[in-house]
Amino acid sequence: MEFPGAKAPLLIIHDGPGELNLVKHALDNLTVSKDPNRQLPAFVAIAVQNGGNDGKNSQRGLEYDTMSDRLARFIHDEVLPAVLNNASIKAAYPKFALTDHPWGRAVMGCSSGGAAALSMCWFRPDLFRRVIAYSRTFVDQQDDDAAEEAKYPLGAWEYHSSMKLIEKSEKKPLRVFTHVSENDLRAKDAEETYHNRVMAGHRTGDAFQAKCYNHRYVFSLATRHCDSKVFEQTLAETLVCIWRGYRAD
Repeated sequence: MEFPGAKAPLLIIHDGPGELNLVKHALDNLTVSKDPNRQLPAFVAIAVQNGGNDGKNSQRGLEYDTMSDRLARFIHDEVLPAVLNNASIKAAYPKFALTDHPWGRAVMGCSSGGAAALSMCWFRPDLFRRVIAYSRTFVDQQDDDAAEEAKYPLGAWEYHSSMKLIEKSEKKPLRVFTHVSENDLRAKDAEETYHNRVMAGHRTGDAFQAKCYNHRYVFSLATRHCDSKVFEQTLAETLVCIWRGYRAD
């Protein structure tokens, strides 16, 4: 698809192409919608796979659960140039270009990928400003030996509790969607008490609402962690909500 006279907005999808089909269906139907309340801009979806494994001391955990701008810089400095310089893309779409404007850049993820989506935008709102976080891991999964531990000792728990970063920081130029499932605890989370994922989801939603962010929060009943039913029933409306107000370059 060409974007005559404009650089394309983009959506970064963490953990690879798992939700690409749902995103594609939403684009197919809602970029041509006549309903002004159910429209999407034509955007480019870029699915980026994680480095492997999960939790503390894993490559995925390092990428997604670290409280810093590391991932935002990697996506901006390495992934986007690689997409723009891809020979097949350049041959098929000679005018292909991606927007530099942060309001034209959204990030989507589930679980630790959801935490990563927020961290990319939180630490670098000059690069990314639209957040979609499903079953987000706003608990302490940051590596214990990470350099960021000195500043954020409880990892993503600091967003809503302990340091209360959302509540106490100056309001950032972000548009945010967060979600938690009623049964969002995974088997290996059984011993989590204080760092409860469902509690963290509610507290994060409350913090964004209290700070008057452009924020949509979904609590889905009778669903599990990164439940496919939730994506199938909500993703199209979530995309419409998160892209609302966008104007092309």
